[in-house]
Amino acid sequence: MQRRLAAIVHADLAGFTRMMEGAETRTFRHLKSAQTEVWRPAIDSGRGRLVGTAGDAMLAEFGSAVSAVAAAIDIQERMARFNDALSEEQRMLFRIGVHLGEVIIDDEDQNIFGDGVNLAARIQTLAEPGGIAVSRAVRDLVELRVEYVFHDGGEHQLKNVSRAVQVFHVRQARLVSPGTTTRMVPQITLRFEGPDSAGRKHTFEVSMEKLVGQSQGMCIGRAADQCQLVVPHPTVSRRHAKLSLAGEALQVEDLGSTNGTAVNGAVLKAGAPVALQAGSKLRLGDVELVVHHT
Repeated sequence: MQRRLAAIVHADLAGFTRMMEGAETRTFRHLKSAQTEVWRPAIDSGRGRLVGTAGDAMLAEFGSAVSAVAAAIDIQERMARFNDALSEEQRMLFRIGVHLGEVIIDDEDQNIFGDGVNLAARIQTLAEPGGIAVSRAVRDLVELRVEYVFHDGGEHQLKNVSRAVQVFHVRQARLVSPGTTTRMVPQITLRFEGPDSAGRKHTFEVSMEKLVGQSQGMCIGRAADQCQLVVPHPTVSRRHAKLSLAGEALQVEDLGSTNGTAVNGAVLKAGAPVALQAGSKLRLGDVELVVHHT
């Protein structure tokens, strides 16, 4: 049994189940094209190795964190061009997670295993659709190209990981505010409440003050270890949607959920924020919540 230090890249397609239900053959064809036209050339250029694919997931390893992050950026840039040829509902938005850790190599098929691989997969779930998330170990070793920056995503308690993991998002510098300004925060609490189809009531609250302090927004989902706002229902994805502020305006964004997000009956596209107001109806899977200000 061999062990080595590797930079691990794990990726997953946001909203894959929903895309397969809507157009199975077309989605499969686009996924195979993305693997051939985007993933393999980008990994080869970074002198990495595509370890394997399983459905919509892909796993690769690199000899250095610098090469792994450069390849992840290359992949997302290539995917943006790949998606330009597709209609909006067909576009493929991958989440990518990158971690540096020790791996175990299977001599028979050269597959890799271990905590490093598991952590890369967990970090991937925290990335935005079409985005990249990395561990602190990676951030501390990598200097990004001038047009990109690391944005602190905070510490997270990940499933089956005993310690908190600090995550950083790789973002285009022009999309990140160069600084913060002090402003008066209205003393408002947002209350979301409503039933599922069986009539069971679901409720959560968040203050505007707390939301203002979360530059990345706040995640809504079924997984208490990954989301600040929890809706424990089987039709709600582990990381389903995100609440954030654009200036003073409240908005919600679908995170590639399996059963979808809707506002006042209009289904959201993954990664496209939509405004929320008092009285708006927010549907997460089979749960419909009304927004109240208190």
